[in-house]
Amino acid sequence: IGPDQHERGFGGIMKRLIDKPLIAAVNGYALGGGTEFVLACDLAVMSADATLGLPEVRHGIIAAGGGLLRLSRRIPLSIALEAAMTGAPIPPEEALRWGLVNRVVPAEQVLGTALDLANRIARNAPLAVQASKRVLYQAATLPDWADEAWKLSDDAARVIMRTADAKEGPRAFAEKRKPNWAGR
Repeated sequence: IGPDQHERGFGGIMKRLIDKPLIAAVNGYALGGGTEFVLACDLAVMSADATLGLPEVRHGIIAAGGGLLRLSRRIPLSIALEAAMTGAPIPPEEALRWGLVNRVVPAEQVLGTALDLANRIARNAPLAVQASKRVLYQAATLPDWADEAWKLSDDAARVIMRTADAKEGPRAFAEKRKPNWAGR
């Protein structure tokens, strides 16, 4: 375990926002900590045979790895309450319907679909992707008309517009070529 592992929580991703996009690929049972990993990721691909859920209450404990903190931000509160208080499994169709996962695919396609999403993201300017992720998470609880929300967006845009990538993107578009992102 690295020196900052405890600060970042289980798996190194539970307690700190990671700049890079995180994509969960779920095959089989991802109960308790597995679901908490999914909730800590930005995107998720789930097998049609997999199962999510927070069964901790059935064992006299709570989902203390972030599940209770994140679930109601992903799905309606009443659905999150039912899942957390009953400990019932969440089948793939429900996970997709409620937005817990982005895709449900056959088991043999889970990893490929997750990698396809990763590649689609990786084609974009890395600093712009990271800034977009940060603004989305930071503004998630703010009304879109709030000054604080607009400050987040404006500050991020100001920083991004000064990057080499912000110049490369429009240049590549005008020259009808793929951009060469520098990450600076």
